[in-house]
Amino acid sequence: MDPDYKVYRLVKEVFDSSKKTYGYRRIADEIRDCKGIIINYKKVLRIMRKYGIQAQYIRNIKPNYSKKCIEENIKDDLLKRKFNQRGWVTDITYLIFGSKRAYLSTILDLKTRKVVSHIISSRNDNKLVMDTLNLAISKTKDLNGLIIHSDQGSPYVSTEYRIICESNGILISMSRRGTPLDNAVIESFHSILKKETLYNNDIKNLKEYIQLVEEWIEFYNTTRRKQKK
Repeated sequence: MDPDYKVYRLVKEVFDSSKKTYGYRRIADEIRDCKGIIINYKKVLRIMRKYGIQAQYIRNIKPNYSKKCIEENIKDDLLKRKFNQRGWVTDITYLIFGSKRAYLSTILDLKTRKVVSHIISSRNDNKLVMDTLNLAISKTKDLNGLIIHSDQGSPYVSTEYRIICESNGILISMSRRGTPLDNAVIESFHSILKKETLYNNDIKNLKEYIQLVEEWIEFYNTTRRKQKK
């Protein structure tokens, strides 16, 4: 594992808690005052640059640079629809009830067809994807050479996502644009989840829907029979 990864997690925690407004100096001061850890300003700045942690207003000043970074972070499809190999597939789906919605981010293991990690959030943003990825990483011992496959959504082509994966020896794979069949396993999983929760129960509000999804994922991982691959 990249030795910078633990420091990155600490920096990212403070950055997110500041509503993504703190620069490297304030982050270093916050870590010192609240965590009791003395960290050099230059090191925090280097970590932020390495992992692409930057306030949104600064990103908007450099649109051409951001576009170039996105193009560099787009990866080839390593799975090529061979879904019986070692790897993870991931995606975000909507959980909609009436006029309200939440977002489910899931990482699914191709070999076991079990959910490695999932997070439900009211916001569809980079943090949702990074939190799901970091949770999966924390649960897995052997990551070196593991493939993670997604579409080309903005969180997956971010510098932060790329560096987290590279720091942990994970190989990034992406579907071709406009080709959902390249990620058919996770697409199918989310479709089944909705059929067996929202469409199969008398739900009164979004909160009940989310609770049902949490219970169903537990059932899926522990009890539900998986189809043969």
